[in-house]
Amino acid sequence: MAIAMLHTGARLSPTSFTVHPSTVIGIVGLAALYEFGARTSERSEDVGGQRLAGPRPSQRVCYYAGLATMFLSLNGWLHDLSDTYLFSAHMVQHLLLALVVAPLMIMGTTGSMLRPLLALRGIGPLARWATNPMRCFAIFNVVVAGWHLPPMYNYALAHHPVHILQHLMFLAASVLMWWPVLSPLPELPRLSYPGQMLYLFLLSIPMAIVSVYIAYADTLLYPSYAAAPRVWGITPMDDQLIGGLIMWIPGGLFFYSIISIVFFRWQQRDGVETRAGAQVDWRPV
Repeated sequence: MAIAMLHTGARLSPTSFTVHPSTVIGIVGLAALYEFGARTSERSEDVGGQRLAGPRPSQRVCYYAGLATMFLSLNGWLHDLSDTYLFSAHMVQHLLLALVVAPLMIMGTTGSMLRPLLALRGIGPLARWATNPMRCFAIFNVVVAGWHLPPMYNYALAHHPVHILQHLMFLAASVLMWWPVLSPLPELPRLSYPGQMLYLFLLSIPMAIVSVYIAYADTLLYPSYAAAPRVWGITPMDDQLIGGLIMWIPGGLFFYSIISIVFFRWQQRDGVETRAGAQVDWRPV
């Protein structure tokens, strides 16, 4: 498979796979930080003198699956489609970063890898402030809604450094968004199971509002795509409608799926506790 660098005016080709050095540098940097954190945690001891364990193999798989998904979404055919041809492809790219890459990276990271950061001056208070569920909710939705406003979105398409900033902000805000559900640190705790369910349900509402705004707009919000060659006969307005529906339906269903998983885990935990309680002999001595 040929590897080519995307240049202005490049035509979409199924035989080429564009790679952007900035994404490779960023992903390699994230992998290096992960391995450094894993090795540091394996050499450390907790307060009881017990040697801490690094990430389990399943956690490594999660983290590197997240990095692989990031690479495939920010390079190659999906990237070329989203940057030059189809707004709907750009929406798929954003959903992958928010709903796949971010949670996989958190799931692949252990508390022992992150705990030393909390000891750094100023980091602990900032982390506790930023991972408050209400702030996580607000930051994520402000970032998503703000970058989908036509002036911001069109400016990012026209200026590559701003586009990189847009993706970095999406990823950082998505990590914060998932923190109250997936946190590996007791110091920065998860919500209770009922709290997680309510939080995830509320998250689906602002995304639905943005989606409806995009899908049912009677004018073209992102005119950069109107000048692109047509792909598969999709008109710019149809493309905009499809993009809004992608954010609305698959995005919303994803949150509801996670709510179902949280519910079953909650019931499973209560069932275990009930069975454990039933084994206690409450008869008076």
